[in-house]
Amino acid sequence: MNCWHCQLTAVGVCRFCGRGLCADHVQTMPFVLTLDRTVSGVSRALVVEDALYCGSCRPRQAPVELPELD
Repeated sequence: MNCWHCQLTAVGVCRFCGRGLCADHVQTMPFVLTLDRTVSGVSRALVVEDALYCGSCRPRQAPVELPELD
């Protein structure tokens, strides 16, 4: 796989969109692995602080509703 930006050999993949990244173009961004709610109603998230990010894709700030899956 080649880097999305420069076509050199990729060393990783963007966690958000799957694009290949070389060592020079790797960026990081927090990634939410799971969300849960405690018995008292408090929401918690398990987050990876330094997930690989390509810098080109735009992960959404809020979840997208998918009522057709209910």
